[in-house]
Amino acid sequence: MEEEIDFIFESAKELMAKSIVHFEKNLTKIRAGKASPSMLDTVYVDYYGSQTPLAQVANVGTLDARTITVQPWEKAMLEPIERAIINSNLGLNPQNNGDMILINVPQLTEERRRDLTKQAKAEAEDAKVGIRNARRDANDEIKKLEKDGLSEDRAKDLVAEIQKLTDSHGAKIDEVLVRKEADIMKV
Repeated sequence: MEEEIDFIFESAKELMAKSIVHFEKNLTKIRAGKASPSMLDTVYVDYYGSQTPLAQVANVGTLDARTITVQPWEKAMLEPIERAIINSNLGLNPQNNGDMILINVPQLTEERRRDLTKQAKAEAEDAKVGIRNARRDANDEIKKLEKDGLSEDRAKDLVAEIQKLTDSHGAKIDEVLVRKEADIMKV
C-alpha cells in the first residue's frame, strides 16, 4: 500500500514539474523586446529536401540587445534560411549581407506589450490546469486505495498533502509569470 502511495506522489510531482517546464519553454517563445536566439527555435529550413531546425544548419547568436545573427555553415544555405525566417510569421525581417543574416528585433509598442502579457497569463493558466489535472488524478487514485482498505483519515491526510504540492507548484508558476511580465513591460 505504501509503495502505491509513493508512486501516486511521485507521479503527481513529475506531472506538475513537467507543467512548469512546459510553461517556461512556452514563455521563451514570447519575446520581450530583447534579441534572443531562442526566438528562432521554431524556424525550420529546407535543407536538401528535409525540414531541419535552424540551429542544426547555422550558428544562431546575438550581436547586441536588438540584433540576432545567423551564420550558416554553408554559404548556399543563406537564401533558404532567409526565406524560412520570413515565412515563419515571427514578424522579423532578416537582412542578408552575403556572409550572414542579421535580424533587427523591433522595439515593442505599449499595446503589443499588453498583448504579450495576456499571452503569458494564458500560458500560465494552461500550466495551472495541467497541475490541477495531476492533482485530480492523484486524488482519484487515493479514492481507489480508500476503497481497497486505506483508512479514511490516512486518505484525507494524503489529499491534503497533494493539495500542498499543488499549491507550491502553482506558486512557482506565479513567480515565473511575474518575472516574465516585468521583463515584457520593461522598456
